[in-house]
Amino acid sequence: MEDRQIIELYFARDEWAVDCTAEQYGGYCAAIARRITGDPRDVEECVNAVWLAAWNSIPPNRPLGLKAYLAKLTRRISLDVCRKRDAAKRGGGETALALEELQDCLPDRETPETQAEGKLLSESIQAFICYLPDQERRAFLLRYWHLYSLEETADKLGCSKSKVNSMLFRTRVKLKNHLIKEGLF
Repeated sequence: MEDRQIIELYFARDEWAVDCTAEQYGGYCAAIARRITGDPRDVEECVNAVWLAAWNSIPPNRPLGLKAYLAKLTRRISLDVCRKRDAAKRGGGETALALEELQDCLPDRETPETQAEGKLLSESIQAFICYLPDQERRAFLLRYWHLYSLEETADKLGCSKSKVNSMLFRTRVKLKNHLIKEGLF
């Protein structure tokens, strides 16, 4: 079934929409949750929460790409699950490590203007990523969006772990400088 048809089922509040979504994207969402949580018990919880979140958010949202929309929901829910548990004990710490690497180049977000600044920050980071050379962009997204380990990122890019580590370090420095220049850090 096409994404457009599945979305129409959600708008019709037809429960079959969830079954169709699970059939078509269950493995994809489970893979994302598995990569982030690192725990098979959490994967099922995350995927079920994704189906509920999709049911509750479509409508009013009408995603242009259902796969990307579900990936975003899965990522958000999986990260929330990681935050609720001790990532170092159950998840091997890879998610916490990747997020910790980014922490030094992102501004402190604990201000009253957080929501408005968050939108500006998101747009600025997206613009920054678009102008990165292809290999740097792929490395950055594999590591910090898909939460691949350094080894997995190196394998995907066909280069050494040390090269990826250096490339990501330089990219984080560039990101921090970009955000300072934009007045967001």
